[in-house]
Amino acid sequence: MTRLYVGLDVGGSAMKAGVVDDEGHARPSVTLPTEAHRGQEAGLARMCETIRAAVSSAGVTMADIASIGVATPGLMDLKAGLITDPVNLRPWKNVPVRDHVMAAFGKPTAFQNDANAAALGECWAGAGKGAESLVFYTLGTGVGGGIVIGGRVIEGRNSNGGELGHVRIEMTNPRPCGCGRLGCLEAYAGAMSIVKRTHEALNADGGKSSLHGVLQTHGEMSARDVFTAWSAGDELAGRIVEETAFYLAIGAANAMHAIDPDMVVFGGGLTAAGEPFLERIKHHVKSLAFPLPAERTPIRYAMLGTDAGFIGAACCARQLVTR
Repeated sequence: MTRLYVGLDVGGSAMKAGVVDDEGHARPSVTLPTEAHRGQEAGLARMCETIRAAVSSAGVTMADIASIGVATPGLMDLKAGLITDPVNLRPWKNVPVRDHVMAAFGKPTAFQNDANAAALGECWAGAGKGAESLVFYTLGTGVGGGIVIGGRVIEGRNSNGGELGHVRIEMTNPRPCGCGRLGCLEAYAGAMSIVKRTHEALNADGGKSSLHGVLQTHGEMSARDVFTAWSAGDELAGRIVEETAFYLAIGAANAMHAIDPDMVVFGGGLTAAGEPFLERIKHHVKSLAFPLPAERTPIRYAMLGTDAGFIGAACCARQLVTR
């Protein structure tokens, strides 16, 4: 019989877990609220509750599980198994995730950054299945990333490998990033930055864009609104989307030159913009990257959606017992 693993993906609002087999096939997953405000002890208990619920949902018992993988956001010490300062999980601090889960279940337990886990999940069972190497960008409020080479996540000496959203793409007149630095890709291509750049453009367009109506009606605007206006032919929205595709192409081209991966994969909420947006990224990559990688490196959307994190965490668990 195939071995089974549990993967848990911890987010700021919810935790998602599922049982995954040796081929990367996931059983029905479960999702429970994180409720980070209750504190880290309650959070650790909720992690274990979510894992137990996933095992029950799969129709198996903990005795059938070979190992467990947990993926979380925030700054972390991967070697020590700690979340050190998770912005999305405050007031948690220095949380011993790996050791707690390992002690609770008596199973080998892997610990990983959530974007790294998603990258590994896509490489194992998603858009990059069969690839030896993959660069993954997750496009949400900010820009996360992960790098997989030879089936292994590049963690780095200080657990900061694969922070692709914080590669500098502009230093002449750089925009501030939420990380406190200047000129990061996230400051240009995350959903929050798209909205901010759009507001700035609206202040100078003399009321021509349809997005003024969105603001008047709803009092606010989302990145989705910008992409919807682009699809409808709005000129200002088109300029913002084109610039965003260009910025992401800079990130992809830099990754190609540094790593020469088998493929580049984009995941996260902004992929709802569809194939036309991806085609604009590819268009700019052709003008930015060396000819061979620009021609030969597939650029795709992710396939696993919100399952990528727990499937990747399960893959990390699998690697603990199959080395």
